[in-house]
Amino acid sequence: MTHEYRIETDSMGDVQVPKNALYRAQTQRAINNFPLSGIPLPPLFIQTLAYIKQAAARSNLELGLLEHDKAHAIIDSCQLIIDGQHLDQFPIDTFQTGSGTSSNMNANEVIATLASIRLGHSVDANDDVNMGQSSNDVIPTAIQVSSALACHSLLFPAIDHAIETLAERIAAIGDTVKTGRTHLMDAMPITLGQELAGWQTQLLKARKGIEHALEEVTALAQGGTAVGTGINTAPEFAVIFANNISVSTEVEFTVSDNFFYNLSSQDAIVALSGQIKTAAVALMKMSNDLRWMNSGPLAGLREIELEGLQPGSSIMPGKVNPVIPESTAMIAAQVIGNDTTITVAGQSGNFQLNVMLPLIAHNILQSIELLANGLTVLADKALATFTVNDATLQQALAKNPILVTALNPIIGYAKAAAIAKKAYAEQREIIDVAAEETEMSREQLTTLLNPYHLTQGGVADQ
Repeated sequence: MTHEYRIETDSMGDVQVPKNALYRAQTQRAINNFPLSGIPLPPLFIQTLAYIKQAAARSNLELGLLEHDKAHAIIDSCQLIIDGQHLDQFPIDTFQTGSGTSSNMNANEVIATLASIRLGHSVDANDDVNMGQSSNDVIPTAIQVSSALACHSLLFPAIDHAIETLAERIAAIGDTVKTGRTHLMDAMPITLGQELAGWQTQLLKARKGIEHALEEVTALAQGGTAVGTGINTAPEFAVIFANNISVSTEVEFTVSDNFFYNLSSQDAIVALSGQIKTAAVALMKMSNDLRWMNSGPLAGLREIELEGLQPGSSIMPGKVNPVIPESTAMIAAQVIGNDTTITVAGQSGNFQLNVMLPLIAHNILQSIELLANGLTVLADKALATFTVNDATLQQALAKNPILVTALNPIIGYAKAAAIAKKAYAEQREIIDVAAEETEMSREQLTTLLNPYHLTQGGVADQ
């Protein structure tokens, strides 16, 4: 099979580029240099680069630095990429130059080619598309903007959906009483509503943490150019740019109060990743609790039954496994691992530039997308659909020796412990043993040991 090529030239000389490729010499050099993982940067990151180039062209037009026809050719070409076209023209590996210069030039070259075709004469990748910019502020800005967009469009709706799904289940089954557990051992009773509300609050607080972290993420690096001084860009550019990209993305962005911070560190993204990890921990907690509650169907807890979705074994007929909580627990593990990678990468701010930017971009966007998908699937295929095994719950409650805790204020810890041990040893209901071992009436014990009343806290009346 033969391939047709054309010759493109950059400051280092001639390069063979596929004849129909929209990119040029610097992109091809990166393709040749980094045949490492086959993992390109995420589509949203590429589309964000187009948002940045579009906002820069508008800003330079407003400043009178870019010709009207060139500016609009660039703006229109960027919109094609934003709309999802030509994404196959961005093949550079995530594991590339640490500044992401290769991906910045990939965007500059593709946009310059599209703008040149549209305009009918040459648009330069560096002088026109990259005007007033450096890879060193473009790539940090792309990480910040794409992360904010992903949180608003993917993650927040998914968290909100899971919170609302839990609210619906609390309304429907919240008064059901079950045995609480600490150390995986029987403890005082709680309601399903209390248990699910714990999960719900984890998600609410994780969302607040992400919102708080985004306050720093939305203060952009753009305008710092090469080292943070803003060399080769107009002093007014950063403010105009932030306004333009806010309008086009419908997310409010501002100018950083210190470009050296944005270029040399990725602390804002490290903090955001940490909050996303917290949401992943909540996802792991819910997933594992659901697996335990569903365990059985005969030798496990069997408190709930998850919807059966697929055969669970290639050798054991009839086996059905908790596949959704298993998959979402793996998502949580991946997000937690991504956070560790982002933390290590965030330490690679050598003097005026972090040099693991593409890796940070890949991991933060993967974490957001995975977590959003995991929460949505868990909500729809597990939280919303599990059924409660009331008979199992009531049987366990009746024989739960820990119910005797409610009698502590009346008979003392030692006497209560003796009753609990006897009830457990003889596999009898706690009320029967307490009636034998104390002078309290059965009516009094029925009131004191009522499982639902015990979920409401307080001290028993003597």
